[in-house]
Amino acid sequence: MTISADESAGTREQILVAAYHALEKHGYADLTIGRIGEEFDKSTSLIYHHFDGKDDLLLACLEFMLDQFAGTTAHSDHTDPKSDLESFIEQVLSIEGDAQQYQLMGSLVELRLQSTHNNGYRAHFDRSDLVIQNALAETVTAGIENGVFKQCDPDAVAATIHTLLIGSSVRLVTTGGDGWKTSVRDEMFAYLADRVYA
Repeated sequence: MTISADESAGTREQILVAAYHALEKHGYADLTIGRIGEEFDKSTSLIYHHFDGKDDLLLACLEFMLDQFAGTTAHSDHTDPKSDLESFIEQVLSIEGDAQQYQLMGSLVELRLQSTHNNGYRAHFDRSDLVIQNALAETVTAGIENGVFKQCDPDAVAATIHTLLIGSSVRLVTTGGDGWKTSVRDEMFAYLADRVYA
């Protein structure tokens, strides 16, 4: 996923895009307001005018990213639900081929782990999981209606796929080697062939 601000974007949105790019470059642990300021064309002091600190800014950035994702999926016509589903899975499992997206995934894993002791991050990831699962469920529902998927529970399928992908994301960015990845991909597609595809 890539986000950007158009020329008409206000200062707050420009700061959120700067934070996104700083996360891509530096990750969560090494992120500072100064490094976000390096991605921002205006004075760094403006960041403090709009946000109370790094975590306040990052929460707003996460919400901004999620809103962009939701906006993109809302305009999907679901003409090829099988391809949509498989592309979503492959996008996660092939992430290490793109250094910046890999860094961003690592940052999202780190931020998700903040949920264990930070209610703001917990609330965000609760919402994020729901938005992503709903998007996946809509794809499955479209496949059922188009006759390319068999009758199944779209919400249960969506929750299963999303949970497997979260686990894969964590493993991709926290452990060495990816020998397990082919097996996981194959089993995920075997599940879809058995439980979902007509």
